Amino acid sequence: MIYVKRAYEEPSEEDGYRVLVDRLWPRGISKEHAKIDSWLKEIAPSKELRQWFDHDPEKFDQFKEKYKEELAKDTGPMTQLLATIEKEKNVTLVYSAKNETMNNAVVLKAFIEKNE
Repeated sequence: MIYVKRAYEEPSEEDGYRVLVDRLWPRGISKEHAKIDSWLKEIAPSKELRQWFDHDPEKFDQFKEKYKEELAKDTGPMTQLLATIEKEKNVTLVYSAKNETMNNAVVLKAFIEKNE
């Protein structure tokens, strides 16, 4: 099962294997508190795309399409993540954005589930 969760939420047993899917480490969170098993920076949106989007809800639909294009082009990080998902019972994609429905982890989860 694939879950998404903010880095600022308490880690739990149900999270299973926790993968940080942001390019930058979440501000104000220690590595000990985050309980991240793997940091997959390469699967995060490019710096240019992240800066363009800037968490603007009006740009989210365009962001989704552009991010999916990036995911389709760079298959190395995706292969690594899919191997983890296949091996682990539960995998949680951890992100730091404030918006819980319009962020890269939500797009990534949908992309994986659509292409399984």
